[in-house]
Amino acid sequence: MIDKAALRAGLRARRRTFAAGGPAPPAPPPLFLRALRPGMIVASYVPVGGEADPAAFDRMAVAAGAVLAWPVVIDRKSPIAFHAGDRLHDGPFGLRQPAADTPPVAPAIILTPLVGFDSACNRLGQGAGHYDRAFAALPDALKIGIAWSVQQVDRLPCDPWDVALDAIVTETDLFLPGE
Repeated sequence: MIDKAALRAGLRARRRTFAAGGPAPPAPPPLFLRALRPGMIVASYVPVGGEADPAAFDRMAVAAGAVLAWPVVIDRKSPIAFHAGDRLHDGPFGLRQPAADTPPVAPAIILTPLVGFDSACNRLGQGAGHYDRAFAALPDALKIGIAWSVQQVDRLPCDPWDVALDAIVTETDLFLPGE
């Protein structure tokens, strides 16, 4: 059995080293662009620790008339929520997020950071289960992981609560389940 903690540590180091080299960020694929609608809520994130930057996705969403929302994290155990808002503040774990008193929203698309992934669109996250619980609560949301190619592994260990993504975009590839 693969030790997820050790896998996370190695992948985080690989991600930071790769990101420090200044690679071109992943570009929004056609499936994302076709899904956008005016007024739609798109959850994004502010990258930390070498995460791939979703800024190009954010720009395309705003240009299409979508509303951006951001994850709000309280602690490791509380569920993540998504809140719309342009004014971001420092939150736990080095995250930038809207104030907790902004209203929560239900995104139709969730742009998702990750630590690692495999070609079946399984995602290894930070380990607190925030996104997996959000995915379970928002089963109809389009879940798109944004990553660097160096974060890919042959096969991830999956627990029953792990939710696969609908797509993963890197600076070089688009991964879809079953392809």
